[in-house]
Amino acid sequence: MAHPDNRPALGMALYLFVAGCLGFYFTFAAVQGEYGLFRRIQATAEKQDLTAERDRLKAEVARLENLTTRLSDHYLDLDLLDERARDVLGLIRSDEIVIR
Repeated sequence: MAHPDNRPALGMALYLFVAGCLGFYFTFAAVQGEYGLFRRIQATAEKQDLTAERDRLKAEVARLENLTTRLSDHYLDLDLLDERARDVLGLIRSDEIVIR
């Protein structure tokens, strides 16, 4: 009696199983891995946040440089000096009334 050979069917099933596992692994790695799609989206959002913060800090530095220049020895803005003296030292003019 000749038995039908089941080995090719078993080999094909094993081959398909391994191919499916590898396909699943690479798909998962492409989406959620260290260099995957989700990490790329997260890095892009982080880049946008850091760019916005950098631009805000550049504007703040420019504002402070302007104030520093206006209070320097070579250029003195009397209005700014008056404002800073009032704010920091609490000075007032003799003809002013302070209401608290």
